[in-house]
Amino acid sequence: MAVDEGSYEDCRRKRLEENKKRMEELKLTQLSQTLKNASPKPSPVKPGKPRTPRKEMIEVEVRRSSRVAKRPAPDYKETVVYFERPRSYKRRDLLNRVYASDKARFHAIERANEVQSNLESEFPSFIKPMLISHVTGGFWLGLPVQFCKSYLPVCDDTVTLVDEDGDEYQTVYLAQKTGLSGGWRGFSLAHDLVDGDALVFQLVKNTTFKVYIVRANDSK
Repeated sequence: MAVDEGSYEDCRRKRLEENKKRMEELKLTQLSQTLKNASPKPSPVKPGKPRTPRKEMIEVEVRRSSRVAKRPAPDYKETVVYFERPRSYKRRDLLNRVYASDKARFHAIERANEVQSNLESEFPSFIKPMLISHVTGGFWLGLPVQFCKSYLPVCDDTVTLVDEDGDEYQTVYLAQKTGLSGGWRGFSLAHDLVDGDALVFQLVKNTTFKVYIVRANDSK
């Protein structure tokens, strides 16, 4: 079937005119032109921090007094100095310990009771028989707990021991353990105390004891 070219061309032209008319009614042509002419806004640029110029390093000579400048440069090498520890007491032979007999121990305590009975009653006192642990090895002297709570300081302190010649010995008193620690060894060795000796401690001041020694091997 043959198509009339004239009628087809008329239909196409008519459709273009209708589309143009419809675009003008919707104002699409003006909108398209407006979008073409519109330019995007540039994004804001953050200002950069100004660079601080580097300071030029200048070598400066340190000023020194003429007296110091003439001296040789100090040597900071580590120097090790060895000191020989002084031995103030002779070391006892722990293998040759001598234990007092029960009889000697008993008589020493009896004589210590006589000494205590002749002391002034205004000053509190107590008797302490010596054991091996008091005079060799550990050198720790525990004191009567009740006496310590009644008369001695509640905190650690220094207790002075004065012998019958008036010589004084400083010892460390440990309140929680109610005994003498550091310094007691020196007193023990200086007076050659042995197992079985009996000592009478008389508190003549707050932290000062007058000490009387009764020998277990002495019949006097």
